[in-house]
Amino acid sequence: MNSTTGLVMSNITHHFGQTRVVDDVSLSIAPGELLCLLGPSGCGKTTTLRIAAGLESPSAGTVVLNSQLVSGNGVHLPPERRHVGFLFQDYALFPHLDVLGNVEFGIQSLTGTERKTRALEMLDQVGMKDYAQAWPHQLSGGQQQRVALARALAPNPGLMLLDEPFSGLDKRLRDQVRDETLHVLKRNRVSTLMVTHDPEEAMFMADRVAVMRQGRIVQMDQPEALYNSPADPFVASFFGEVNIFDALVSNGMADTPLGRFSVDGPVAKAQVLVRPEGIGITDDAGPEAVVLAARLLGRVSLIHLRVEHPHLPAAHLHARLASRALPAEGERLRLSIDHSQVFIFPAT
Repeated sequence: MNSTTGLVMSNITHHFGQTRVVDDVSLSIAPGELLCLLGPSGCGKTTTLRIAAGLESPSAGTVVLNSQLVSGNGVHLPPERRHVGFLFQDYALFPHLDVLGNVEFGIQSLTGTERKTRALEMLDQVGMKDYAQAWPHQLSGGQQQRVALARALAPNPGLMLLDEPFSGLDKRLRDQVRDETLHVLKRNRVSTLMVTHDPEEAMFMADRVAVMRQGRIVQMDQPEALYNSPADPFVASFFGEVNIFDALVSNGMADTPLGRFSVDGPVAKAQVLVRPEGIGITDDAGPEAVVLAARLLGRVSLIHLRVEHPHLPAAHLHARLASRALPAEGERLRLSIDHSQVFIFPAT
């Protein structure tokens, strides 16, 4: 991307006291792109977002927003001068203003007629135009979120910042509202930096995802690349459950209860990760397993299996099958392995 457009954060480091909470983070967001910071609590993702917003001044590094240096090298523009929009978990609607008044609040530079026209336009985009005269306390959580989105987008910001904006909603409503939010953001072609700890949400919303751990970006790529080619066990396991085997390596092969897998490089010990959806049932020859339990989870079935091996400890593992037909407890099955769902890393 052109380094003068969108958001560019370069070598950002930040300390709280003696604790380094953000450690040499660099990222860029092109106009219209949605980048998601994904990671567990305490990994530094919200602090990175606050630095982009101007709510924190970084200990080191620079922030450039749409060609302008806004943080670093002795410069620190406050949030109100950065032309950014905020959408946070609590929505922070003004209780003394109706819905229209809330959306108009951020566009005081326009004339009264222009302000109302723009506010109604944004409310229409989020499906809340009919609620223009309602008060925040009369709205559901999902409706409040839509109004907050309209208010944030009304000034036509150069950057949108989303901090866990859907976590306060129940699952059914969360799925609906984040779908609507994604389409509104894309329709307005606004650069967006979003924070979440939910990998499914990150994959649903983002053009690219930056996985963070202990203040650093471990891997940043398109969602499908992170899922199919994780950089390490942390990234692989963050995008869903995995079966993990610690394996000895001999002649370039890692020995596990599910069979032997090829290992690249001179490695004596390896960690083999197998996704549950990479384990299937076959009539052909394959590792044998005993069914410990089987549960239908809606779209898939979760099968608990015990795999025994003549030379290795028995393993308890999970398989996720598309079939709705559940095997019986105690049934013996032959397993097939999808090698694209097997990831092997040197043991640490």
